[in-house]
Amino acid sequence: MTILDHDILDPFATLPLTRCNMIIDAWVQHPTLRQTQDPMFDSLRRWTHGAVPTTELPVAATVAALDAAGVGRALCSAWVGPQAAMISNDEVAGFVQQSGGRLLGVGSVDIRKPMAAMREVRRCVQELGFKAIRSLPWLWEVPPIDRRFYPVYAACCEAGVPFCTQIGHAGPLMPSEVGRPIYLDQVAIDFPELTIVGGHIGYPWTDEAIAVATKHERVYIDTSAYTVRRYPAQLVEFMRSHGRHKVLFGSNWPMIAPAKCLEGLDTLGLDDETRDLFLAGNARRVYKLEGAQP
Repeated sequence: MTILDHDILDPFATLPLTRCNMIIDAWVQHPTLRQTQDPMFDSLRRWTHGAVPTTELPVAATVAALDAAGVGRALCSAWVGPQAAMISNDEVAGFVQQSGGRLLGVGSVDIRKPMAAMREVRRCVQELGFKAIRSLPWLWEVPPIDRRFYPVYAACCEAGVPFCTQIGHAGPLMPSEVGRPIYLDQVAIDFPELTIVGGHIGYPWTDEAIAVATKHERVYIDTSAYTVRRYPAQLVEFMRSHGRHKVLFGSNWPMIAPAKCLEGLDTLGLDDETRDLFLAGNARRVYKLEGAQP
């Protein structure tokens, strides 16, 4: 599934409609051409057989992808890196406004400018109403223990919002080692008040991700960029047992459509409570969305 595929089918009619409509997607982007046309994503286009888009995708297309999967709301992220903003915070605020309440903003900042980054975190939360801040170590080519991230962590603690990041190998043509989940162990020790959500499962270091999430009360994993059928066995076992409160559903739209990510959900063998926590309950708690319905 690529951002050019707008006719998305609902593959899991077995989900009860009331539960299906409560799903929260923890990781989507509404892309800009600056992002989708960047050469670093050539590898992703090879995997998904996607063409380089030539026009901007309307917000309605992203909302349609949520509808096709029964997703009520989605955390929609900005992308800020060394080469400037591929998706700016103000653009995300505009997408949120156009979505009719379906998208929730996640900000991003330039870690090279610590004071400006801290001010931008505050602006994102206090003025734009964003629910979290995300930064990708592979985009900066430094691990999350780099000193430039620490003012961002402090600002997130002060603002009371989660810090979201990517763990595991980098799909784009960038180094992967900085995504080792074990780096988050030191971050969680240094910032015990910080809620951390590691997206993309952590593969091929999924055991590290599970270990860190088990050790630290405020560390979570989201399943973005992976379909249900590609979840590592140890992650599924974690979800079924002591990790039932620790794993959030995510898609990474537009790389993968939410409906595609959820194909085969019944094969995981989750009981009703665990399934509800995975699809929505954990995200509502982590992002403080209690009572917020689309």
